[in-house]
Amino acid sequence: MPKRSLASWLRTLEHQHPTEIDLGTERVAEVWARMQRLLHGSVGTHKNSDKTLTISVAGTNGKGSCVASMEAILLAHGYSVGAFTSPHFLAYNERVRIAGQPVCDEVLIDAFEQISLSSGSISLTYFEYGTLAALWIFARAQLHVTLLEVGLGGRLDAVNIVDADVAVVTNIALDHQEWLGDTVEQIAIEKLAIARPQKPLIWGDRDTLESLQKKIIATGARVYEVGRDFYVKSADGQATLFYQSFEMPMTLTAIDAGGLLIDNKATALQALLAARLRLDDDLCRQALNAVSLTGRHQQLTYCGVRVVLDVAHNPAAAAQLASRLSQRRGRQLAIASVLKDKDWDGIVGALSSAVNRWYIAEISTSVRAADAHELLQVMYNRDLEGSRYESISAAFFAAIAEAAEGDNVVVLGSFHTVACVLNIILSGEPVD
Repeated sequence: MPKRSLASWLRTLEHQHPTEIDLGTERVAEVWARMQRLLHGSVGTHKNSDKTLTISVAGTNGKGSCVASMEAILLAHGYSVGAFTSPHFLAYNERVRIAGQPVCDEVLIDAFEQISLSSGSISLTYFEYGTLAALWIFARAQLHVTLLEVGLGGRLDAVNIVDADVAVVTNIALDHQEWLGDTVEQIAIEKLAIARPQKPLIWGDRDTLESLQKKIIATGARVYEVGRDFYVKSADGQATLFYQSFEMPMTLTAIDAGGLLIDNKATALQALLAARLRLDDDLCRQALNAVSLTGRHQQLTYCGVRVVLDVAHNPAAAAQLASRLSQRRGRQLAIASVLKDKDWDGIVGALSSAVNRWYIAEISTSVRAADAHELLQVMYNRDLEGSRYESISAAFFAAIAEAAEGDNVVVLGSFHTVACVLNIILSGEPVD
């Protein structure tokens, strides 16, 4: 009997669990324990192999950038690396990478089949299946380092079944309040739960509440905090990173301060050094200056128009994007849409002074899409100039047609929004 295709598996996984998000680690931990017994031939634990270093990354924004930066540095040094991230843009395979490349369909299918056999009557979500698939694939590949991006929060996320050797928290801001809490402190506590006693915790949030300091200390982790143990100084588009290497202060100069946010690069470097990896300055510099990431202030050209792709989907990320756009000449024409759980008013407020005109449409690839009429009403309430379109693609084509020389078309608000436009650009689809 032929194997099921990856597309068939994904269709099943999208609907087999009663809810899309079902936070908690008991179910997924039990299945992983069963899978580990197959891997090791003995009672499974959640501890890592002595041969594999595991780094888990949580945070409201910047997780993907931090993972990409670590991945680039490690590959430049010849380490074998696996990276698990989410969500994806064009193909599910993007979520599981080895040596910087997405794994093939067959590898994922084999992992899904093993999860199905091991889970028995235990029901798992789409994300839990993906997490277990990544752990299974990485374990069989016997890698030097695995990088695991937390999907939602930390304490109850599937990734937290692994006791990471190094925990990273990039930053904290309001997002996913329905699941994580209504305050920054509540959200931070959820993310702090990926830390382990006596293991390094890299804290990359510059605006840490004073009340959180005791919570950070209470983890029992060895803390490296941005602004205290490592930090960045930037001038004229160049940055110097100050960090701790084998508990000695060191510097790395001539780092490009553009592209991915420099704080994420600094956090990534400190995480690897806290893991006591010996790194070469020149290789680190080359890797950090070359690293880029799809949909994170990614700059492309379409029909002669500059296009900026940025998945900013909460007010904090929108504020960062606004700061960057304020440095650009020409008008900023924004194609935007979000999922219904996002703080659209906060996103619009953060970008209101940076964007000249809005092109609004409803996401067609998610049942959680926010209603386009409601999105537009927020614009009108803020007295902002914008129009609604039948689709993301129609909104994009309208912005491209209206862009004058020197203008920028900015696509933001969701992975779904960016993925739609990225597909158009990569396929060379002509303007309607």
